[in-house]
Amino acid sequence: MTADTILASLQLSMPEIILAVGALALLMIGVFSGERSGTTVTGLAVALLIISGLWLVLATGEGQAYGGAFISDPFARFMKVLALIGSITAMVMTVGHARSDQLDRFEFPVLIVLSTLGMLLMISANSLLSLYLALELQSLALYVVAAINRESLRSTEAGLKYFVLGALSSGMLLYGMSLVYGFTGQIGFQEIASALTAEGRSLGLVFGLVFILAGLAFKISAVPFHMWTPDVYEGAPTPVTAFFAAAPKVAAMAMLVRIVIDAFEPVVADWQQVIVFISIASMLLGSFAAIGQKNIKRLMAYSSIGHMGYALVGLAAGSMAGVRGVALYMLIYMVMTLGTFACILAMRRKEGGNVEDINDLAGLSSTNPFMATVLTVLMFSLAGIPPMAGFFAKYFVFMAAIEAHLYALAIIGVLSSVVGAYYYLRVIKVMWFDEPTGEFARTSGELKLVFGLSGLFVLGYILIGGPIGNAAEAAARTFF
Repeated sequence: MTADTILASLQLSMPEIILAVGALALLMIGVFSGERSGTTVTGLAVALLIISGLWLVLATGEGQAYGGAFISDPFARFMKVLALIGSITAMVMTVGHARSDQLDRFEFPVLIVLSTLGMLLMISANSLLSLYLALELQSLALYVVAAINRESLRSTEAGLKYFVLGALSSGMLLYGMSLVYGFTGQIGFQEIASALTAEGRSLGLVFGLVFILAGLAFKISAVPFHMWTPDVYEGAPTPVTAFFAAAPKVAAMAMLVRIVIDAFEPVVADWQQVIVFISIASMLLGSFAAIGQKNIKRLMAYSSIGHMGYALVGLAAGSMAGVRGVALYMLIYMVMTLGTFACILAMRRKEGGNVEDINDLAGLSSTNPFMATVLTVLMFSLAGIPPMAGFFAKYFVFMAAIEAHLYALAIIGVLSSVVGAYYYLRVIKVMWFDEPTGEFARTSGELKLVFGLSGLFVLGYILIGGPIGNAAEAAARTFF
């Protein structure tokens, strides 16, 4: 690499460099200011993510960097903006809850920044090696964040489960990558696609592809690699669960889209079967397993498994409409999830601590009408009821599946949506028709802001959907 190409590469990856250097600086500030620096470092971390996002939107060009290992294109930019918004919102939501969940240590925001850096690199990865390194950077930070509340047995258990199963999935992913490299002799996505076009597929390559898909399915918690999700969601501190449910899912889905549409485009028939199976299994399990849940965080875990299934319906189509549907779905899913978790964080009793049981929401409409209304809107949207944003998200992915003649997939998707509606409507019924069991403590300003904005977005999507749809279409056009 010459000096010019290095400069061009640095320019393309500037948002990532800002985060990497900033994370190290924040670590120094935290270490030298001592234990009391948690709030300062959190504020600075949020500012850092905002600066990185602004640079990404305003000053980042398009092209490949570092010898093709890193790519910057409209799809990467769209998904990176989503991941950054998810991380910023999750950090803002921790502010009022840092003390009670032991998140007031300065390590927490630093780990969030480092895992966000991993996500941005994942979204821009253009070769198997850069993808794996970025994935590990994100995962290692997340393992620690899951177990950050050392005094809580549940939190430690969540971190350990996530770590052990995450290590297994990384091993599967690496094994798949080594097979793909062995049978094509390439690690760059475009090079793999060219090799497949020239030589055709071999059995070993299909094995490698299946292992790679298995490793990535773990990251988006798709069935049959979803085992960790309910336990980790329930055990980790709620602000951490809110973070887990939003940004890392967006990044992993972006990575899955890029690897199958870019690198394995010539063997579309092979990966399409796998994606269709994972999608159907996730939708069905997400719908049926959530019915019996009493804990709202476990309910949201099964809900997120189901939603990943719906998003994969768009990917299974393998068309531009499908990729556009996935991008839109991830945006709407992220907003709905963050809004719902803001409501879950606001479930605090005056006389002590957070409660997580669905029945604790009883009579919320009379004790806190604003929160009940917003949560009702979000539940309707998660169930996919028009005219909420969630309906349009499902509409676009199902339409893409129908255009690709995947009729059975679309029908199963619609039917599991109907089953899923039951447990969302149950939450609404508890809030509006049951007798109040007690009042929640006053909600902090930042939580009100998050669930207010997400409620507005979900209700107003029908008005602002045009420009968002155009941005998603521009992102999808990258591949076609």
